[in-house]
Amino acid sequence: MLARLLPSLLLTLALDYPARADDPTPADVVYRQGAVYTVDAVRRWAESVAVRDGRIVYVGTDAGIASWIGAKTQTIDLKGKMLLPGFHDSHVHLIGGGLDLDECNLFDLATQEEVLDAIQQFAKRNPRKKWIRGGGWPLTMSGGNPHKSLLDKLVPDRPAILEAFDGHSAWANSRALAIAGITKETPDPPRGKIERDPVTGEPTGTLRESAARLVADKAPPYSAEEFVTGLRRGMEVASRNGITSVQEARVTDQHLNALSELDRKGELNVKVVAAMHYDPAKGLSQVPRFVEWRKKYEGRRVRATAVKIFQDGVIESRTAALLSDYLSEGPPQRGWLNVELDDFKPLAAELDRLGFQIHTHAIGDRAIQTTLDALEFAQARNGRRDSRHHIAHLQLFDPADIPRLRRLGVVANFQGFWAWADPYIVDMTIPLLGPERSRWLYPMRSVANSGAVVSGGSDWPVTSMNPLDAIQVAITRRGLEQGAGAAWSPEETVDLAQMLASYTINGAYLNFQEKETGSIEVGKAADLVVLDRNLFDVSPHEIHLAKTLMTVLDGKVVYRSADFGESAP
Repeated sequence: MLARLLPSLLLTLALDYPARADDPTPADVVYRQGAVYTVDAVRRWAESVAVRDGRIVYVGTDAGIASWIGAKTQTIDLKGKMLLPGFHDSHVHLIGGGLDLDECNLFDLATQEEVLDAIQQFAKRNPRKKWIRGGGWPLTMSGGNPHKSLLDKLVPDRPAILEAFDGHSAWANSRALAIAGITKETPDPPRGKIERDPVTGEPTGTLRESAARLVADKAPPYSAEEFVTGLRRGMEVASRNGITSVQEARVTDQHLNALSELDRKGELNVKVVAAMHYDPAKGLSQVPRFVEWRKKYEGRRVRATAVKIFQDGVIESRTAALLSDYLSEGPPQRGWLNVELDDFKPLAAELDRLGFQIHTHAIGDRAIQTTLDALEFAQARNGRRDSRHHIAHLQLFDPADIPRLRRLGVVANFQGFWAWADPYIVDMTIPLLGPERSRWLYPMRSVANSGAVVSGGSDWPVTSMNPLDAIQVAITRRGLEQGAGAAWSPEETVDLAQMLASYTINGAYLNFQEKETGSIEVGKAADLVVLDRNLFDVSPHEIHLAKTLMTVLDGKVVYRSADFGESAP
């Protein structure tokens, strides 16, 4: 509807934008004849944008852009295509995902046969790899507990370890288990589980949470060069999807060195806030290192100002922390917290006192609740400040906790792509929770209506990095290919304007960048994305079909589709 009112809106709103005044310098680039959705405070539309020295100097009508065009100004005719602020991904693993692209990539494979064939083919193509590693296998395979014997047949001559698509389980062959010294006598590590044969007690090959590290830590570490290469691959995916800013969700000094290297060379094509990995085993002793890294790795497009805390696991493997029991056979289970509340409170208070942003992975209602408890404790001890702490994933809520997000100023960092009735929800989540609790899975509208700030993230490589995929699913609560039909939990659908804000201005807010980017306004950085169609003019079920034609960072084109030709002065 807004798009259809565009011409009249432009006539009434164009005068609200700053004019050229007495500045005689032409723009470097102008974009004209477009559907420009600014995502400013009143969600104005425009037709044209002018950019000079990497910053936006004009937003308004096509008539008004004429005076910004000089002999050397590049003019890009959008021909009605949509111009948006560059997208912000608030929870992504650019480097890890980029490393995975060179390993055994099992993402997007649906059946066990597909997975087994992919592993076999990868092993044949890579005879010199000392370890076979990678990931992406679906938890729907073999009941989420694939056996080592399957992997032994495919990779009999080398150790192999492959992560599940969610990163919370791993599948190892017998050689890898032997190298790690894992036998039926090996106890489960803290905050982890070794799956075992119910009769013999032998490890099956599936490892949950921290147990996966028993094997993964035996594999040869990636080199500094490989980290840089992984980053380059991840950046390419981001740029192809219109992403100009991210929060990198779990970094060590190796990740930071790679980010810093490309930043120094002027080759970092995305603005990065790095969330440093907190290891529960090391506790508060690692906080001074975070302080050191924050200072050491501050760059033009990199800031190490956040700390990432894994508070629990995932529902499918019963490792997410719940307030009441899973509905499953055997002894009662509620998952577990990686950081108990008595430890989380002083940790949150200390990180908050030192000015760090806290980025928490919380899936289960108990994990969400204890995170809010710890952040509330920090606020009570230190006083309220502009902290912008945020919780990622937010799968299962106790509804009583929803109002606390706004009250505490905590950002809700949702992964909207997960909010539909896929096999993980239907077959592996709802049966473990029951219908009453399942009503509060991904309650995006309830959280937005509470007044909390909602941002969007992909968790790539777990799922698609394309913001349009997550935007469509959040709006329709249906799979991308399902088309029109009944929404899953229709009371929690959100609208297009909300989702565009979550991936633009709200993502910028989360990264403390809203004065610099996140909307198309005079004075802000020219971080822009051109789409091949106006999203407000298409069916919600066709949003994912839109293509990114161009991505611009600080006025520089970092991605251009072959379908979007050059424009001349």
